[in-house]
Amino acid sequence: MKKVAIVGAGQVAEKVHAAYYQTKPEAFHLAAVVDPDLARGELFCQKNQFQKAYTAIEKMLIEVQPDIVSICTPNRFHYENVMRALEAGCSVFCEKPPAMTSGEAQAMWKRAEEKGVVLAYDLQHRYSPEAQMLKENIYLLGDIYYSEANALRRSGVPGWGNFIDKALQGGGPLIDYGIHMLDTALYLLDFPTIKAVSAYQYQKIGPKKNLGTLGSWDPKKYTVEDSLFGTVEFEAGGILRLNTSFALNIQSDRVLDVQLCGDQAGANLYPGKIYTDQAGELEVIKEIASTESNNHFTSIDHFCRKLAGDPHAMIADGRQGFIIQRVIEALYQSAEIGGKVEL
Repeated sequence: MKKVAIVGAGQVAEKVHAAYYQTKPEAFHLAAVVDPDLARGELFCQKNQFQKAYTAIEKMLIEVQPDIVSICTPNRFHYENVMRALEAGCSVFCEKPPAMTSGEAQAMWKRAEEKGVVLAYDLQHRYSPEAQMLKENIYLLGDIYYSEANALRRSGVPGWGNFIDKALQGGGPLIDYGIHMLDTALYLLDFPTIKAVSAYQYQKIGPKKNLGTLGSWDPKKYTVEDSLFGTVEFEAGGILRLNTSFALNIQSDRVLDVQLCGDQAGANLYPGKIYTDQAGELEVIKEIASTESNNHFTSIDHFCRKLAGDPHAMIADGRQGFIIQRVIEALYQSAEIGGKVEL
């Protein structure tokens, strides 16, 4: 039985991490939660059957000696908590993004390798049935030279947590929401070598309003971009367009998709479909019906299977986390300087 600890007693910790571990009482001992607010940590323990609450990860690691640590803190604190858990010999499942900088993400990746433990990130859309269908049939597309990843909300500034605070989050829709479609696109493309990126970001709506479909916020505290649009250039010649927003004057409430265009066929992630052209008519080659799936649980399950030595377990590991973080960092850098960034 593996001893589990969670760092950060917020919503994702309860609804995703604790909820998954509770489904397998024979495999996991729910040992501890760490939160700077002891009362919140103790309430989390009571509601989720964890044994003890701590305010400091160092003390918890010494006393509990967990096998698994889930990191569910604001982004700014991912690096320090992941590194402490890795140093203690724990395997770590961390919420996205990996960190605030690519240097931090690289250090986390290398330390996990040195300690011989598993480090994985909760980039759960790659586990969707739609993504898996596309991955299995990606060869049907031929040479994929144009891709597009969209993570757009019309009026979806989060009204809770720290999502509008750049100092704590590192950015807005790109690092919070767009990262999922960026990861899924790169996963489907098998993480091709990246040559350069360019991007434009805007803060046109968030500081002017205070209410949307996901709650209310203080526009005076809005310090992140509300939209960012970028291009990723691959060494092999293809490109990936990335469009992200918390707030954008578009018709749909939300657009969440990856589109792949090859010389033989094209594909969309949501809904999962592969298609081609026959004499001007669209021909669907493969498709998968939309079904309810808990991709978060599948993501954690693959992490736990990896720990158990399952050779078929597939994780967003430290190396891939570093690549994702480097692309995000470069996109923000490009938007700041107004020019292309070579990788």
